[in-house]
Parts: sequence; structure tokens; C-alpha cells
Amino acid sequence: MRRLLFDGLTKPPLTEAGPDGAEIAALAATLDAGARAVLGRSLSIRQVDAGSCNGCELEINALGNAFYDLERFGLRFVASPRHADVLLVTGPVTKNMAEALKRTYDATPGPKWVVAAGICAVDGGLFAGSYACLSGVGAVLPVDLVIPGCPPTPTALLTGMIALMAKGAAKG
Repeated sequence: MRRLLFDGLTKPPLTEAGPDGAEIAALAATLDAGARAVLGRSLSIRQVDAGSCNGCELEINALGNAFYDLERFGLRFVASPRHADVLLVTGPVTKNMAEALKRTYDATPGPKWVVAAGICAVDGGLFAGSYACLSGVGAVLPVDLVIPGCPPTPTALLTGMIALMAKGAAKG
């Protein structure tokens, strides 16, 4: 017991290195500038879990932690689709979530974008062909951007949102 206590007090903690703060700041600033150019204000994101294993949600939640802290750049997650610009959908669309996902999309004001985050949202991933799943988000809603990965990293999510804003600026 003494040995465990001694090791706990003398050895450094076993953690992963945090992301590069300058890179994250640059990505978030680029995303905020793109959103302001396209929308005239900051970007509001509504995350919808359509039936996932929650791996993607953990990475999305990381965007709000102390390393990434997107709120400081004006980017925010909203609780209601009526306040959202982007629907960030994760997981394969289950048969029980299809109608709720359609209603969420209909409640989102325009201009609106749908982002499929993670391979399950793209084509059903591991759950493809299951009796309980329809497929990816594209089977229910028009998808504007795909962010691949299982799960996609927070940096990949930010980069994808930047690409979405660039695509929106090109259309507008």
C-alpha cells in the first residue's frame, strides 16, 4: 500500500498531450470569420444523436472543454433547432429517430446546413444493414458536408465546419 501511495505522489500523471493551442485558436478564428461572412453573426450548432454509440458525442463535447473552449470564439451549441444554423448529426439514423430528425430539420430556420459527423452518419458504419437502422443521414435529410472518422477528432470537426462556411460563402 505504501508503494502505491509513493508512486502516486512521485510519478507524473498518465495523460495525453493537449492539442496545440495556436492551431486550435487559428482554426476557431477562421471558422468564426467564415460564419460572420456568410451569416453576419457567429455560428450556432445543434447536435443531434440519431442512434450512435456516443463515440462522436465525446469528441463533440471535447470542443467545449478547457483545451478547445469554442465559446470564447463565439461558436456555440444551442439546445433548440429554432436557434441553430447547423445540424451536426451523429450515428446511423435508427427507424425510431427518422421522424424526429425530419422534424428537427423542419424546425431549423434557413439558411441551414446538415453535417454528417462520423462514418455511421455517412453510411450506417458498423450498424449498416441492421434491422433497426435506415442508413446514414443522407437517407432522411439532404447532407451538405461529411466529416469522416470513427470518431472524428475535434480538430477534424473544426476543419469540417470551416469547409462548410467556405462552401456557404461560395454559394452566397
